[in-house]
Amino acid sequence: MADTAQGGAMRRGRNETEEERADRMWQELIQEVRVAQMGVQILFGFLLTVVFTEKYDDLTDTDQTIYLVTVVLGACATGALIGPVSLHRLVSGRRVKPQAVRLASRLTLLGLVLLLATTTASLLLILRVATHDGFVPYLVAGVVAWYLLCWFVLPLWTRYRHTSK
Repeated sequence: MADTAQGGAMRRGRNETEEERADRMWQELIQEVRVAQMGVQILFGFLLTVVFTEKYDDLTDTDQTIYLVTVVLGACATGALIGPVSLHRLVSGRRVKPQAVRLASRLTLLGLVLLLATTTASLLLILRVATHDGFVPYLVAGVVAWYLLCWFVLPLWTRYRHTSK
């Protein structure tokens, strides 16, 4: 929707103040973070239980290393995706919402990258334990390519293709 800005020039977008825009963007960001948080917390919770199973002792050194890396990645992803909530709570009422939204958005993007790494490492470990076939790296690479397409390539393409100048 185009409207007339001061000076008669046409501009696209919403007619909102910086604070109103920050409020809207914060609400959208929190909704997005809720979805990602749920996934990473469930995955991380399951990962934490693996070490207490009998099967863990039977893992090769390589698989135990993959497991440890996966748990650390899951912990980091959890921290990054919960970070925006803590950020909001600690700066609430300080009149820094536009800056907080930018920082929370960066934390969320970092959390998604870490979630991608956690999911990839989890899949690699599970498939290595479930089957010792040589196709495991190719299968994992295919899934990672799918995640990259869904999580980053399509959104960036849409941003590039449909953002007006």
